[in-house]
Amino acid sequence: MKDSTPVTKALVASQIPHRLFRHPGQIRSLEQAARERGQRPEQIVRSILFRLTEDEFVMVLIAGPQQISWPALRSYLGYSRLTMASKEEVLAVTGYPIGAVSPFGLSAPIRTLVDRNVLAEEEISIGSGERNATVILRSEDLMRALGPVEIGSFGAHRSVASFSFLIQNSNRFVWLAKYAQLYPSLAKGGTYVPDRVRH
Repeated sequence: MKDSTPVTKALVASQIPHRLFRHPGQIRSLEQAARERGQRPEQIVRSILFRLTEDEFVMVLIAGPQQISWPALRSYLGYSRLTMASKEEVLAVTGYPIGAVSPFGLSAPIRTLVDRNVLAEEEISIGSGERNATVILRSEDLMRALGPVEIGSFGAHRSVASFSFLIQNSNRFVWLAKYAQLYPSLAKGGTYVPDRVRH
C-alpha cells in the first residue's frame, strides 16, 4: 500500500506536519468517515469547487455537514450567478476526483476561500487526492500550508460573527483566542497571510 498521495507529497515539500489515514473500505457517509478517523463530522473539511465563468473557478473549504450559503457566497464573490463544478470540471481543474479534492498538490493555483468554522477545530482532516484516504493535520498547519487565503462566513446554518461564538468549550476558546492573537485578520475575516512555516 502506498504511504503517500499527491497531497502528502505537497505537504512534505512544504514541511507541513500531517499524517495520512487510509480507510479499511469504501466510505459511504460523512459520519462513517469521521468515526473511522476518530473524529467528529465537524472536523472533516470538504473542498468544494465552484465555476464563476467558463474558465474561472474558486474553491471553498467548509466544515463537516454544513452546507454552502449560496446568497452569502454570491454576495462575497460579487457574482449573481455561479454553479457548482461538475465532476468532469473538478477532475480537469484539480486533478482529483470528487471525494478526494484538496487545495494542495494542484497543477495550478486556485483562489481559495475558507469558512471560518473550519478554524473552530484544532485538528481537521482534508482530502488526500485519493478516495478512501485523508490527510489529518492541525488547522493552524492547514492555514500555513494554504498561504494567502480569504476567510469569511460561507455556511448556510452557522453564522459566526466572531471567535467568541465559534465554540462554547472554555479550553477551545483559549486556543481560539490565542490563534486570533497570532493572526488578527482571522477575527475580522478577509485575507490571511501566514508567517513563514515554523518547525
